[in-house]
Amino acid sequence: MAEPATTSRSVAVVTLGCTRNDVDSEELAGRLAAGGWTLVEDAAEADVAVVNTCGFVEQAKKDSIDSLLEASSLKETGRTQKVVAVGCLAERYGQTLADELPEADAVLGFDSYADMSTHLRTILDGGTVASHTPGDRRKLLPLSPVTRQDAAASVALPGHGASTESGGAPRRRLDSGPWAPLKIASGCDRRCAFCAIPMFRGSFVSRRPTDVIDEARWLASQGVRELFLVSENSTSYGKDLGDLALLDAMLPELGGIDGIERVRVSYLQPAEVRPGLLDAMVAVPEVMPWFDFSFQHASAPLLRRMRRFGGTESFLGLIDDARTRAPLAGIRSNVIVGFPGETEADVDELAEFLTAARLDVVGVFGYSDEDGTEGEQLNDKVPDDAIAERVARITDLVEELTAQRAEDRLGETVRVLVEEVGGYPDGDRNDPADGARTAYVVGRAEHQGPDVDGTTRVVGVRAAVGDTVLAVVSGGEGVDLVADPV
Repeated sequence: MAEPATTSRSVAVVTLGCTRNDVDSEELAGRLAAGGWTLVEDAAEADVAVVNTCGFVEQAKKDSIDSLLEASSLKETGRTQKVVAVGCLAERYGQTLADELPEADAVLGFDSYADMSTHLRTILDGGTVASHTPGDRRKLLPLSPVTRQDAAASVALPGHGASTESGGAPRRRLDSGPWAPLKIASGCDRRCAFCAIPMFRGSFVSRRPTDVIDEARWLASQGVRELFLVSENSTSYGKDLGDLALLDAMLPELGGIDGIERVRVSYLQPAEVRPGLLDAMVAVPEVMPWFDFSFQHASAPLLRRMRRFGGTESFLGLIDDARTRAPLAGIRSNVIVGFPGETEADVDELAEFLTAARLDVVGVFGYSDEDGTEGEQLNDKVPDDAIAERVARITDLVEELTAQRAEDRLGETVRVLVEEVGGYPDGDRNDPADGARTAYVVGRAEHQGPDVDGTTRVVGVRAAVGDTVLAVVSGGEGVDLVADPV
């Protein structure tokens, strides 16, 4: 890593997309801080704005471009002198993005992350850094998973930890909340027909358990109380290390770290979920009863066309297995409608599955062709207006079903990790003439994942961010819950 420069320059890291990108941004922030950069939150107050883009689906691409344009506009009104695009969109399109978006002063891929401090100084001093040339990152590693670990040492894997000159901390937190994502793996070996992620994230590579645990301890020292384990496919963890049960063994170690009260495992591929993993998740008290199953659809023939496995019967069986072990568990998923060849009968089956499944949260996405994927080449495209109609239909159903699911939790005792404090603590909630609002806190119960799974508002309690409050659910507002303190 380059030695810190004598003149401090400021940088803001703007993050879009998923929690995996959040980890990558914090690793970049750690590298930049070690390189002598001053980190600021507001891009308008930074010499350089680094925009960590998302390239997953069409809407995410548009949001990333809008953010780059917004940051570029600060050159006219703020301190900002340069704007640099990094992340998935930059990795996926590279020079093409640079040609079509001249407002960005550089478009840098994952291979640039280790030297980002030097690159930014060059750009800020009026020099140029060659834009990234995209390629299929799956070709960078051996096809056989068990031969990847040695080769992975020479491949850029954002979020897998970067040594810094400030005591070995793997990253610099950009958020002060009580939970944090922790990357356990990168890449994916699956070949889902709708997904381009393996091409620009590469083949599946697990982080070694010692590295994961070391970073978890560091996060705990930074005030983190909940670890959110993230990857493109957590059920594959350990396969390239010769042991698919490594996650099972690592969960008790993570839960035993001083200061860590919660561990949450994200993104479980239904076809790869082992009974042993479910047993391990429910056996560790600190692991939340929360299952993030990536169903995508319920029609077996359509799932095969998507290059996926399963269907209504097997998915309901998996849900039953989870709820048998943890009856009050939260279960979430995402579904895609409008994939080429999808019929009205397929949509009907999806609706019937969702009704039977009683999921807590469902994300509904309309299919769009992604460059380089198999789905892009398929016939029997569903018209855009039909996709929009199906998205509306399933979304309406999901909103009704998840609201019902929330109502099912009335009277349930929950433990809420406080993320926000509101109201006036000195107000008298029992005196109508007082005029002060009732004190309340907002956080997440055990069955609620970060960001997208709803929240629980506990009314009439005084607590600090990071505290855990015991409460009884008394009402619901969609997927959000209202509770009274015990």
